[in-house]
Amino acid sequence: MPLVPMKQILDEAKKGGYGVGAYNVNNMEQIQAIMQAARETQSPLIIQASKGALEYTSFTYLKHLMMAAAEENPDLPIALHLDHGPDLETVKKAIDIGFTSVMIDGSLDYSKKTDSGSHPARTFEDNIRVTKEVVDYAHACGVTVEGELGTLGGIEDDTHAESVHLTDPNEVEEFMAKTGADALAVAIGTSHGAYKFKEAPVLALDLVSEIHKRVPELALVMHGSSSVPQELVDRVNKYGGQMKKTMGVPMESIQEAIRCGVAKVNIDTDGRLVLTGVIRQVFTEKPSEFDPRKYLGPARKALAEFYALKMQQLGTAGHAKDYAPLTLEDMKKVYGDK
Repeated sequence: MPLVPMKQILDEAKKGGYGVGAYNVNNMEQIQAIMQAARETQSPLIIQASKGALEYTSFTYLKHLMMAAAEENPDLPIALHLDHGPDLETVKKAIDIGFTSVMIDGSLDYSKKTDSGSHPARTFEDNIRVTKEVVDYAHACGVTVEGELGTLGGIEDDTHAESVHLTDPNEVEEFMAKTGADALAVAIGTSHGAYKFKEAPVLALDLVSEIHKRVPELALVMHGSSSVPQELVDRVNKYGGQMKKTMGVPMESIQEAIRCGVAKVNIDTDGRLVLTGVIRQVFTEKPSEFDPRKYLGPARKALAEFYALKMQQLGTAGHAKDYAPLTLEDMKKVYGDK
């Protein structure tokens, strides 16, 4: 099965009332773990890479890793998504190598940085302009587009907002009508990175419900949605780590957000914690070990088990064969008919 447009995966998730995990990757082991979990649970999935991840792996390496993943798993609907695309140039590169979905983060101006190293927020009008530019290019290629309204806290790669702004439901209808984006990342109180909260967060799920009510056809996206389980942090620290107290987004809150209208749930930090904890454990218990297979192998296995549980919790399990997959050529016709 070739990689499929993310729009189809999210449209089916909305019909089925479940959320689809969007799992960030940087290397082969992460991709293999995600694919193993999806096979075992028969889940549709979204694999995504940020600009930082693409700088680490290179566009070409990631392209061929994903081609191999799709070839080995012909029965799974898989979308390849650019996470937090900063500009049209990066979007074009992603589309050229086969990404079936792109995010343009028009909420931030990545061409500028403040003295603190954060990016200033764009105006609403400028966000519309930047997003519409990407939509026009991507839809001509059959590629899904995710936009963003509002800004999140925290830091992940180069995504660091100068300040936090929750999404205003009053702006959503105008934004979607003027841009034609397929999905929208909403700021409801989640945060990027490992150090999200010191106490259990209270998310603005009323905003999700209100936006879903106003634009029911829109696929809503939760960024910064790793749960940062305490046992993962404890394992990192037990074997030499020095992570401070932190909390993520409870799975119960994510599940409630899905019931309110969220279709895509971004998960990155949790996977990093699983890998780091297992590798640290191997290095501590077997300090003479030097074969990467002997520490990356166990880490990959643990990550596959962890993500299989996530897929169950998000409700994607068992939905891989619910629908016949579309191609980018099919989506060109869909967008052309609008």
